[in-house]
Amino acid sequence: MRLLLVRHGETPSNVDHLLDTAVPGAGLTALGEAQAAALPAALTGEDIEALYASTLIRTQLTAAPLAAARGLDVVVRDGIRELSAGDLEMLPGHTPAGEQYLRTVFAWAAGDTALRMPGGESGEEALARYDAVVAEAAASGARTVAMVSHGAAIRVWTAARADNVDVAYAAARPLQNTGVVVLEGSPSDGWKALSWEGATVEPAGEAGPTGEALDTAG
Repeated sequence: MRLLLVRHGETPSNVDHLLDTAVPGAGLTALGEAQAAALPAALTGEDIEALYASTLIRTQLTAAPLAAARGLDVVVRDGIRELSAGDLEMLPGHTPAGEQYLRTVFAWAAGDTALRMPGGESGEEALARYDAVVAEAAASGARTVAMVSHGAAIRVWTAARADNVDVAYAAARPLQNTGVVVLEGSPSDGWKALSWEGATVEPAGEAGPTGEALDTAG
């Protein structure tokens, strides 16, 4: 299966650099609406057969133009919502709170899934819910699936599950709004990342310089 993981359009919380992860969350800014409207053209080369969005309203608003253009229903699933900030919810991302959030979620990707976000979920819980939605999509028989999800969730799940993306690679590459990570594979055979916001993902060990880059959740 070809899997397109798409970050939602810009929100007011993104503009204000807030850790906004709870349901239903913020809507889109005017720029975010324009980004969503541009998504069908950006994905014109993809033969998308199924379209998913999370339970946060911003992903559903982002998916709507793509759904209309392709004649698809949007399948809403809680499992691909953002990684919960717990007690850090709505705190500024460019502060120690944001650094703690990213340290925690990337520790999950590195294998420390028993670690729990203060007041929130564990890595085991977060990855399991995301895995479940991906498994559902794979079982549907769709050859190409798009999931409109969230920045931290996409980066962490990809680092945890793609054979050729490690934590350093994902941590150094915050996703822009409506940025896309393209993967290929299956839950049984594993996953390989093909591209990250249009750039080809090289085999593990050939990704070039890395270093953790901070970004707000969403």
